[in-house]
Amino acid sequence: MHPAPLTRQAQLDWARAEDARDPLSPLRASFALPRAADGTHLVYLCGHSLGLAPLAARAAVEADLADWERLGVLGHEQAATPWVTYAERLQTPLAILAGAQPAEVVAMSSLTVNLHLLLSSFYRPSAQRRAILIESGAFSSDRHAVATQIGWYGLDARRDLIELAPREGEVSLRPQDIEAAIEQQAERLALVLWPAVQYRSGQCFDLARIARAAQRVGALLGVDLAHGIGNVPLSLHAQDADFAVWCSYKYLNGGPGAIGGAFVHERHLGASSRPALAGWWGHEAGTRFAMTPDFVPAPGALAYALSNPPILSAAPLTASLPLFMRAGLPALREKSIRLTGYLEMLLAGLAEGRLTQLTPAAPQERGCQLSVRIHGDAARAHRVHARLMARGVVADLRTPDVLRLAPVPLYNSFSDVARGAFELADALQAP
Repeated sequence: MHPAPLTRQAQLDWARAEDARDPLSPLRASFALPRAADGTHLVYLCGHSLGLAPLAARAAVEADLADWERLGVLGHEQAATPWVTYAERLQTPLAILAGAQPAEVVAMSSLTVNLHLLLSSFYRPSAQRRAILIESGAFSSDRHAVATQIGWYGLDARRDLIELAPREGEVSLRPQDIEAAIEQQAERLALVLWPAVQYRSGQCFDLARIARAAQRVGALLGVDLAHGIGNVPLSLHAQDADFAVWCSYKYLNGGPGAIGGAFVHERHLGASSRPALAGWWGHEAGTRFAMTPDFVPAPGALAYALSNPPILSAAPLTASLPLFMRAGLPALREKSIRLTGYLEMLLAGLAEGRLTQLTPAAPQERGCQLSVRIHGDAARAHRVHARLMARGVVADLRTPDVLRLAPVPLYNSFSDVARGAFELADALQAP
C-alpha cells in the first residue's frame, strides 16, 4: 500500500477518500464512539481490550428490563426473547464466527470459568500422561487456571506445566518450534492450551497445524479465543481443536463482563462424551424443570452450561452479532488486513528508530492488533502513552513498554488510523 505523500494532510485526505469508498463504513454509525470532555471524538484503537457499544445494545437491554418489570418470572417463557432459550439464540452466529457447527458452541459464564469447566473434562492426567504445554507469557488468567488444575490432581506445576518461549532475541514463536515442543513431550503430554492470537504480541497461530501435532502424540488441543473470535478467521471444527473458550467483551462488543462462550468438537459430544461437571441448565430442556435427581444432558455443547444465562449481560450480543452477519466475515477480514497494513506502513515511516514492531508482518500471522515496543525505558513508555491519550488516542500499554493498537474493521476507519499514527509520532518526539 503506497498512498499519497507521508504528510499529515495528504494522508488524511487519502484516508477520507478510502473511507468514502469503503462498503463497510456505514457500520461505524451503528456504534457509540467515545468522546473527549470537549465533545470531540476520540480515536479508539483499543477494541482488543474492550469493544465499543453497539447503539442497539441499549434498546436490547432496556427491552429485557421492560419484560422483567412487566412480567416478572413469566418472562422466562413470555418475554419478547424468552429467557429460557435466550442463550440458544446466540448459537448460530457464534458458530459462524468460530467456524463450528451450532451444536458445538454454547454461550455461558465467562472465559476463565469456562476454561476451568472444560479443563475438568479434557485434562484427565494419568500416571504417565499429565503435562500441559502453554506458551511462555500466556495471559495470566490462563496460566493461573492451568496451574491450579494441575495442583488439583496433586501434581506439581513446576514439573508438569511446560512453557514454550520464543527463541532468544525473537518475539514470535516459530510453528516448527511448537511442533518440536509437542513432539519432545510425546507420551507425557496430556494437553496443549494455546491462543488463537497472542494477547501481547498479536501473533496469530495455525491452529490446524498445532492440532495435528498434538494428535500425533496422543494429546488434546484447547484454544483460548479471547483475542481470536471476531478478529481472525476461525474454522475450529475443520481445524480439529478439541475445545475452545472465549470472552465476548473484546472483538464481539458484548460489553464489560459480557457472557462468554465455549466450543466442544462434536466427537466429544453425545453418548460417548467425556465426564463433565453438571448443572441444571445443562439438563435437557424438556425435563429441566421437573427437578428430578438424575441428570439428562442437553444435546451438544449446551450440556456444559451449568446455570441459566445472565440475560442483561447477554443482551448486547443480540445487538452486536447481527452486525457481523450483515458485514460478512470475508469483507471484515479484507478490511482488517488493509487497516492494519496502513497503520504498519505509517508507523514505519513516521516513527522509524523510535518503535520496534512486535506483531508479525505477514497478514496471515496476525489479526487487527499491532503491538509496538517504545524505545527507551519503562518510564518513557508511560510518558509516551500518557501523551498519546492526552492527544485523544485510546490505546493501551502493557508493562514495561509495549503499546497495543487495534483498528477494528467494524467501527474503525482509515481516518482513525491516520490520525492515530500522526498523534503517536508527535507523542514520541519528546523525551
